[in-house]
Amino acid sequence: MLDSLYHAIDPVAFAIGPVEVRWYGLAYLIGFALAGAIIYSVAKKWKLDVDADATLSIMLCVMVGILLGARLGYCLLYGDGYYIQHPLKILAFNEGGMSFHGGLAGAFISGIVAAKITRIPYMTIADLGAIAAPLGLLFGRFANFINGELWGAPTDLPWGVVFGGAGGDIPRHPTQLYEAALEGLVIFCVMLYLAYRKPLKPRGTMVGTFLIMYGAFRILIEFVRQPDAQLGYLFGGWLTMGMVLSVPLIVCGVCILIWAHKEKLPEEGVRQG
Repeated sequence: MLDSLYHAIDPVAFAIGPVEVRWYGLAYLIGFALAGAIIYSVAKKWKLDVDADATLSIMLCVMVGILLGARLGYCLLYGDGYYIQHPLKILAFNEGGMSFHGGLAGAFISGIVAAKITRIPYMTIADLGAIAAPLGLLFGRFANFINGELWGAPTDLPWGVVFGGAGGDIPRHPTQLYEAALEGLVIFCVMLYLAYRKPLKPRGTMVGTFLIMYGAFRILIEFVRQPDAQLGYLFGGWLTMGMVLSVPLIVCGVCILIWAHKEKLPEEGVRQG
């Protein structure tokens, strides 16, 4: 069934003359739009003084940070020296190659700018972003599936998908959909539960929980996800770059949670200065 679904979907959503609009680009657009709506909605629930202008400022900063960070992260971490020899290719966004871990770093850095512009505490912006981020992951992984990229190891399970190309003519784990379910849907449900639960959790709880859950889910899925061809396994036929980069996220998430529950800074009632 999944194999038939994959082969029935054209990566190009529609075309206007010579301009093609791909599902991958639409996934980013939809993800950012929904993230903005979630941030605005939760901020109102927390009684924060976050209006439409502040939300737009946050989203513009984060969008730039994510896109630049994701691209640079991929080139540095997964390029295996190629982009050092061909630096102009770093700007070739149309050729693909985006790293979640790089995008996350870009989001954290751009959040500093957003906090200064909006005068909203940095950790509050990080918490709001952590609630919205899983939606972007959900749509992004769907787009990865449609593009036939980031597939898994060979499998004889009934939902295996033949992606073709470099993946060959053998069924593989649709790890893009595994990630969409765990990193996207499951984490989003947990984030919403924490966001709307009374009393509100201390500032930093959302981002700390997100980092721990994402890191754990990513490591789990990496066991059945095919590593990038240019890197392969880093050790023992099982250790991947995705695992290595996810361990620090879990450690960082634990440290943030410890800090959050020690400081117990409230989310509710925070106002712009």
